[in-house]
Amino acid sequence: MRQALEDGSYLCVESTSNQVNQLGGYTGLTAVQFATFIYSLAQKVGLEKHRILLGGDHLGPYPWRHLHSQKAMDRACELVRDCVLAGYTKIHLDASMACADDPVGPLDECVVARRAALLCQTAESARVELGTDFGALLYVIGTEVPTPGGEQSNGPAPLVTEVADVQQTLEIARRSFLECGLEDAWQRVIGLVVQPGVEFGDATVFDYDRVKAQFLSQHLPTSPALVYEAHSTDYQLASALRRMVEDHFAILKVGPWLTFSFREAVFALSEIEREWLGARRSVQLSRVRDALERAMLSNPSHWKAYYSGDDAELQFARRFSFSDRCRYYWPDGLVQRELKQLLTNLGTASIPLTLLSQFMPMQYERVRAGRIPASCDSLIDDNIRRILKMYAAACGSNNGSVDSASQGEMRITSGH
Repeated sequence: MRQALEDGSYLCVESTSNQVNQLGGYTGLTAVQFATFIYSLAQKVGLEKHRILLGGDHLGPYPWRHLHSQKAMDRACELVRDCVLAGYTKIHLDASMACADDPVGPLDECVVARRAALLCQTAESARVELGTDFGALLYVIGTEVPTPGGEQSNGPAPLVTEVADVQQTLEIARRSFLECGLEDAWQRVIGLVVQPGVEFGDATVFDYDRVKAQFLSQHLPTSPALVYEAHSTDYQLASALRRMVEDHFAILKVGPWLTFSFREAVFALSEIEREWLGARRSVQLSRVRDALERAMLSNPSHWKAYYSGDDAELQFARRFSFSDRCRYYWPDGLVQRELKQLLTNLGTASIPLTLLSQFMPMQYERVRAGRIPASCDSLIDDNIRRILKMYAAACGSNNGSVDSASQGEMRITSGH
């Protein structure tokens, strides 16, 4: 939000269907609670409400795919309705996952499209309930991405979506929308999720290759007028992000890179604490890393399916993986207490510049230049915002000037 203030830009924050739903999701929040939480944060930092775009990602039957399709879709429709009534304006319609009574294997595209149109009907009806003061809803379709919250394993690079597949997806979706009387909504489909060949895994990053994506970028559909939405763009080079926006992959999703940068800064501060205060008997050192490890071992559900190897390899992945599954464990009570201890210990006096240079060299340069203070909060914030600035630059932000229609949109979710 502070980055959006600095850029004079909009900020789109999205929740996935398994993060936030009518049952609370794994965050424990409903759509209206999530919206209230986001708006309350915005008020604290002075970001106007109208500059925040709430989005719903992978809205569909994913959390209830173990049920029969009718029940799963009933719950998916309920979720979509809740999101719209909570103020969400950007809706990713995703009914691609098979339910309990569906045939084994990928769902038929016509079935996917019909279910997506049903979700859209629900969203449009909910918008009518809000009255004329509420703006029109914007839709994203397509599903060529990992499941919500997932990243690819360390295998070969993902294949770029074929142009023929894009054309087929759009045509089938268009027919389903029109059959449901959703002609106006079809013109408000602003994004198509495709695979531009970028992905990250436990220890690898697959970089954007403009040559491999050239046919997709050269054949951007003209009706409806839309751009491509790219998921899992974390850890791409700044030059790659710029090229992606230039090539019409103009909606960029980032999430784990930000929590990875938070973890990176906290670990660096832990090293500074150990070197600076470790010999002082009057100081009780924090044990953030140990607390985080204990929390992950006591509840492996958020990382076990994502990491592989022997004990040493698993321990390394839990701490340093690009997939950053430790992001789910920061709210743990013991972890929070140790983090507070770390910040308290380092807040008693100015952190030595020599240690900043050793463990946080990028922040050291900014402190020396007088751009940021050498406080823990500022150092952590700066490490995260250096990533956000890459996205802001790629998406057209330039010291308060941004053309979000012709450039790109920075999108942040914690699910990817």
